[in-house]
Amino acid sequence: MSGKRYPEEFKIEAVKQVVDRGHSIADVAKRLDITTHSLYAWVKKYGPDNKQHNDLSEAQAEIKRLQKELKRATEERDIPKKSRGVLRKAVRLRYAFIKEHNDRWPVRWLCNMLDVHPSGFYAWSKQPSSKRDKTNRRLTGLIKQFWLESGCVYGYRKIHSDLRDTGERCGINRVYRLMQSEGLKAQVGYRRPRYRKGDSHIVVPNRLQRQFNPVTPDEVWVTDITYIRTHEGWLYLAVVVDLFSRKVVGWSMHSQISKDIVLNALLMAVWRRQPKKQVMVHSDQGSQYTSHDWQAFLKTHGLQGSMSRRGNCHDNAVAESFFQLLKRERIKRKIYSTRDEARSDVFDYIEMFYNSKRKHGSNNLLSPVEYENRYQERLGSV
Repeated sequence: MSGKRYPEEFKIEAVKQVVDRGHSIADVAKRLDITTHSLYAWVKKYGPDNKQHNDLSEAQAEIKRLQKELKRATEERDIPKKSRGVLRKAVRLRYAFIKEHNDRWPVRWLCNMLDVHPSGFYAWSKQPSSKRDKTNRRLTGLIKQFWLESGCVYGYRKIHSDLRDTGERCGINRVYRLMQSEGLKAQVGYRRPRYRKGDSHIVVPNRLQRQFNPVTPDEVWVTDITYIRTHEGWLYLAVVVDLFSRKVVGWSMHSQISKDIVLNALLMAVWRRQPKKQVMVHSDQGSQYTSHDWQAFLKTHGLQGSMSRRGNCHDNAVAESFFQLLKRERIKRKIYSTRDEARSDVFDYIEMFYNSKRKHGSNNLLSPVEYENRYQERLGSV
């Protein structure tokens, strides 16, 4: 097989990262490990030249215009409510109120409402502060930036690692205090008891045996299915994860849970990785994975099957862990109107954040892509 191949749903979601989310062609191509030439061709085929896309863009532009007008009217209504009682206070307290709310309303609007002159406010804002206060404000700005870039899910340990990566020298406890003072914290989930026993599959044994840390890429892949709620109905997601780096190497989404969704996810993994040796593919005992088509696919592509014990999610803990992260950090914090909206957001999480940027504890706080790149560099230097 020459060159990598990608299914149509992958191409459409990649184009949306450029057209709808505003990422550059070069940035998206780098994160998805594709050429800019291919991405330009996909944008031409699926992007703004499409008539349906143009009609949707005009509707979105009108919605944005109406939202902007509503925001302006709301601001004019809410400023008097927020500033109630401040007019009776000292000028410096009115300046403090303006400084607290100038990220929401223009300074001149606030000065006019509170009967102070903008030049007085700016002069008050330039009052000298201690060196440590200035450093804390600068660090707080960086902390907020990294926290927002993580999708508001990182805790102080990963934020401290980000700061060290940029050359900042500060203690982890200081990062904890600054995040606590700003109300920034990690997105945490919950645990519930899980069934730990179960019977092995009659034909396919549990070859993995919970050995979740292989030493080379494309040695073991794990796969599983989950579901995502939308107002249109359920959207089902199947993923294939490489245990070496925890990178999602294949995925597929569909409105129906069938054998096709798992076959498409595994096909994407084969196309993208093109393994040179036999790969073990571990799954549960769902009907999609026990089908004849699944077994035939494994045999055709030289893959070796492995299955968890029935009803025992711990045998496939890495795939379960990924789904927990996806739902905790993205899905449960949003409400999806349509399956297409959910599909785009899941693509953004997997390809634009999780694979390329999210620090992983088992990767020495490196993203899956960076972990694999460093592995290849070590091989090249030997």
